[in-house]
Amino acid sequence: MGNDATPPHQVVANDLRRRLADGEWEVGARLPSRAHLAQHYGVGPNVLQKAMERLIVEGLLEGRTGSGTYVAPPRERLRMIRSRHREHRGGSPFRADMTEIGSNATWEASSQARTPAPENIARRLGISPGDPTVRTAYEFLADGKPAQLSVSWEPMAITGDTPILLPEMGPLAGKGVVERMRSIGVDIETWVELPRPARATPDQAAILGLTAGDLVLAIERTYYAGNGRAVETADIIVPDRSWEVAYEFAVDPPESG
Repeated sequence: MGNDATPPHQVVANDLRRRLADGEWEVGARLPSRAHLAQHYGVGPNVLQKAMERLIVEGLLEGRTGSGTYVAPPRERLRMIRSRHREHRGGSPFRADMTEIGSNATWEASSQARTPAPENIARRLGISPGDPTVRTAYEFLADGKPAQLSVSWEPMAITGDTPILLPEMGPLAGKGVVERMRSIGVDIETWVELPRPARATPDQAAILGLTAGDLVLAIERTYYAGNGRAVETADIIVPDRSWEVAYEFAVDPPESG
């Protein structure tokens, strides 16, 4: 294949991806047999199999038992709206977002109390490095399929010795940061998000069904109370191939008089 830096199955997958993009096979068309393609590319059946599996995972191809491999219909790229009103609906913002597009939202979470704040997280929360926090890792699912990942940190100086210490346990489990904090007298007034393009890490890719290095949107989000104190910060990962993120802003009405 003439490219020692790239694994053979990736070389094959890249060329098949190019041929699909060029329209060599139409949607619904059956590809040549795997034996034929392996001979065409000069690779063994295992290499060709791995390349095809990569394109099936990406949604470009679909295998049909006993029939062959076909060009899959384009995947729908759904839109995730992020706006001021999403934090005033009560309950989980993710569940409300998915309800708006007709998807069922679920999630899995794992919290660790007394996690020392890393330096970058401490800076975002306005606390000292090493201060105790509750770290919670989330896997959010839309209709049972991974939609986004998140890791959040909350200072134990705020939530310690309260019923909401662990976000997904207690009387307000799953209600979202705004409602949980309000229950202990902390009113969140603003939140700031910093979106950046990024590449999926191997761990992120394994959970989201991606390939390490695939494009994702990394969102750094921080909630602030009325006194300007940061009460929670999170790193959110959204797979670019499945979701586009849109920000919605309200226009203030004209002043009367």
